[in-house]
Amino acid sequence: MTPQPFTEAELTRLRQDFPALTREVRPGYPLVYLDSTASTLKARPVIERLADFYLSHYANIHRGIHLLSEEATEAYEQARGRVARHLNAQPHEVIFVRNATEAINLVAYTWGMSTLQAGDLVVTTQMEHHANIVPWQMLAQRRGIRLAFAPVTDEGRLDLDALDRLLEQKPRLVALTHMSNVTGVQPPVAAIAHKAHAVGALVLVDGAQAAPHGPVDVRALEADAYTLSAHKMLGPSGVGALYLREDLLAALPPFLGGGGMIRRVTEEGFTPAEGPAKFEAGTPAISEAVGWAAALDYLEGLGWERIQAHERALAAYALEQLRQISGLRILGPTTLDNRGAVFAFWMDAAHPHDIAEVLNRYGVAVRAGHHCAQPLHQRFGYPATTRAGMYVYNTRQDIDRLVEALDVVQTLFA
Repeated sequence: MTPQPFTEAELTRLRQDFPALTREVRPGYPLVYLDSTASTLKARPVIERLADFYLSHYANIHRGIHLLSEEATEAYEQARGRVARHLNAQPHEVIFVRNATEAINLVAYTWGMSTLQAGDLVVTTQMEHHANIVPWQMLAQRRGIRLAFAPVTDEGRLDLDALDRLLEQKPRLVALTHMSNVTGVQPPVAAIAHKAHAVGALVLVDGAQAAPHGPVDVRALEADAYTLSAHKMLGPSGVGALYLREDLLAALPPFLGGGGMIRRVTEEGFTPAEGPAKFEAGTPAISEAVGWAAALDYLEGLGWERIQAHERALAAYALEQLRQISGLRILGPTTLDNRGAVFAFWMDAAHPHDIAEVLNRYGVAVRAGHHCAQPLHQRFGYPATTRAGMYVYNTRQDIDRLVEALDVVQTLFA
């Protein structure tokens, strides 16, 4: 049976789990939250799990032999296993970090600094978040590597022919997004990774936008590294994860030095710990990891296939409604093929910052700016866009409220 979107009754019950949705931005204008691409709201079960952990179970982890430390250690390592299950990885292949940005930097500083030489080629794409551009640019400054960008087509999709030509130059690494945070485009990662491996390249996938919308199979994707953040999938901020293929993880040097990441220290030197601990110096985001596990449990309880059906229905409705607005242009595909429920758009009527301000007056929360993707905006000739990102708690009525507020923008700036 084909999975169906949530019914109206199911959505009503689901939305009760998100206390922020009970707020009014001003009298008569309840909050419509369409900024989930930046960060999602938090579900009540996640908040309750965090509160319970802080109230009754918190302590530092791993070396304590008292009850609270043992409970905290167990919860933290269970969270690692929970994230690993979402990725079809093994727990010892999952490193906890602050966010996907830190995860990419970890790879750049460990693998990049220890492996890459002047003249080596790293390939990324025009559709990347700055987090998957700047670390490689920093390596170019420090190590003299070459950095090349696979372009996007006029529709916003990755130009696969151009990428193939770059692969012919035998790059050492291909770093690409699993889903654009601007256009919602989902490149054919598995096919690209297969070609990249054939020429000897490693593949790093920025999964910050894709992982919140369904289970990920890092093995099917042929990813050597995969990054994601909790705060984009109902979890707390300040915690994310890096999947590293087991042999790659074992071979890389530590990222940060200090407590927790060592096996032995003498005045003459140190021996690092094995496994993920090698990269988790200091006290980690213990509570946040536990909250992330609760968020994953919550999403799985809703049913990933139902979530995806719901988001696809929202995306179809949003496309239909936004395309009827005069002077509005959507960056990226105007079909649902391999794209998510995020829409960045330009309106001739007003600058995106002005649009976002007007929308806020009517209770509609969107994002305005370049969305940490300036090269992509430069490709399309826009200094900034307005972005509406949808998630499990959004409704068709939210999109109607967005369109009504955009009509006000047209009137105000006509």
